[in-house]
Amino acid sequence: MKRAIIVPAVVLFTALNGSSAYADQAADREAINALMWHYARALDTLSAEAYAALYTEDGEFRAGGTAVTGRDALRKMIQDLKAQRAERAAKGTPSPAMYHMTTDAWTEFIDDTHARHHTYWMTVFGPATQGGSPTVAAAGRGVDDLVKVGGKWMIERRDVAPQDQD
Repeated sequence: MKRAIIVPAVVLFTALNGSSAYADQAADREAINALMWHYARALDTLSAEAYAALYTEDGEFRAGGTAVTGRDALRKMIQDLKAQRAERAAKGTPSPAMYHMTTDAWTEFIDDTHARHHTYWMTVFGPATQGGSPTVAAAGRGVDDLVKVGGKWMIERRDVAPQDQD
């Protein structure tokens, strides 16, 4: 009789524990999707504070051989972009709206607090004139190393031009 009660209890516990792990990973996946949406929005609006806050203190943005490391440097990178756009606007050549998009995203969980986010990305500039066409300014593949700090997913390293390992 004891065995008849214990075996179903163990099976139920295992099933519930597995469901919990699945639910946790689903919540993490959604949090990572939100993180990357906020990343694109902060970049498109040139919000230096919001952009830098998405990275760890020693976070890094990498594009080919160029790397910007640390929140202060990341903040300055966006401030410089904003200043360049303002200079062009002051000279009568305003920059069209910028849109960063990712497609075919895949999140690979390394462990409970580390993930790797793989995407193809595209930077599109809105039409410069009414009725004009948008312009694809750049496209590529990205690999982002993410870390969960204090229960919150953050960007540890964003590489928008990773070298293929194959």
